[in-house]
Amino acid sequence: MDEFAEWGTEVVFGRARGFRAWMMRCALRFASFFFYVLVKVRLFLFTRRIKTVRYLSTFVVSVGNITAGGTGKTPVVEFLARTLAERGRKCAILTRGYKSEPLDEPQEWMDKEGKPVKNLPKIASDGETRYLSPLYAGDEPFMLAKNLDGVAVLVDKDRVKSGIFAIEQLGANTLILDDGMQYLKLKHEIDIVLVDCGFPFGTGALLPRGTMREPRSSLARASYIILTKSGGKPQGELISTIRRYNKVADIIVTNHAPAHLENLFTGERKPLSFLKDKYVACMSGIARPESFEGLVEGLGAHVEIRRRYPDHYWFDQEDLETFVDRCAERAMDLIVTTEKDAVRFLKPGEMDVPIYFLRIHIEIEQGEEYWNRMIDRICALAEPQPQPQWSEVL
Repeated sequence: MDEFAEWGTEVVFGRARGFRAWMMRCALRFASFFFYVLVKVRLFLFTRRIKTVRYLSTFVVSVGNITAGGTGKTPVVEFLARTLAERGRKCAILTRGYKSEPLDEPQEWMDKEGKPVKNLPKIASDGETRYLSPLYAGDEPFMLAKNLDGVAVLVDKDRVKSGIFAIEQLGANTLILDDGMQYLKLKHEIDIVLVDCGFPFGTGALLPRGTMREPRSSLARASYIILTKSGGKPQGELISTIRRYNKVADIIVTNHAPAHLENLFTGERKPLSFLKDKYVACMSGIARPESFEGLVEGLGAHVEIRRRYPDHYWFDQEDLETFVDRCAERAMDLIVTTEKDAVRFLKPGEMDVPIYFLRIHIEIEQGEEYWNRMIDRICALAEPQPQPQWSEVL
């Protein structure tokens, strides 16, 4: 199944060749038409109030995109949550926990009266204590819980349930809906939509033929549009294209800038200059590995080996040990992976080649005044009511 998934990714991105790949693309293109119809029908049902949108009496900020993966969402969510926490907001991140495993035993939580709370979401972190491993939390929620103090991370497909728990049990006054653009059951006060500067509209086709979750016209729902991975390049042409679909949203241009290298197993940190003229192997399981690999090359490394797996792939011991052996035979100086992948790594039996992940942080290159205005808008709100209220609203 993993091999098929990897081949399917190559088909969607047009890298797979041959008759079988062509036939698959034809079949997927046909399926994309039905997906488009389903997307439009679903949006119609919510906008016409045929399906219920629930409102929790606190501020909900959605961070999402119209493409499937690759926009660098997790660092933006981390940056947003940290900024709000530093300004005194009590934040909780509500995430689906893609590809996380069910718990072997349910978690327990006692309310203020000492009574057990039923129907819990998975609590990756309550803002003070991290409770779950990457296997049960998911790689991205675990990474957020690990990097953020004072911010709760809750994992459940039902983000309304998570939101209620965050408000009632954790005292949250700001909910950040991770990957929330398509989650229409919960009212969003602010919709932040991310667009990757290097791959803004994916392959240009809707799922499953392409990588777009919604057509470009859905950008009209955005309150703010954040362009990611700009690389310091002007984005005037992309901004003009976006303005065809959304003429009013504030547009913020950012870059996913490397901060440092960190050894997976010792925690040792190295400056970015450490990569200069090193012979490096890159190993990753992300949506757009070429973006990560290009970043490593841009820091002066010679990327000699590239091993790519499907997004969120869970590496097993054999994967890692085989790759480390290959790198040792080729006399690689080090192996570099992403921070998201790092949480899914097992320690190889022999560490013949050191393994580092590249820590990323967000830099605002254009539109910082819009970012600050958005943060001020959230932080200026009065405290919410202590109990969630429900209503059918948009």
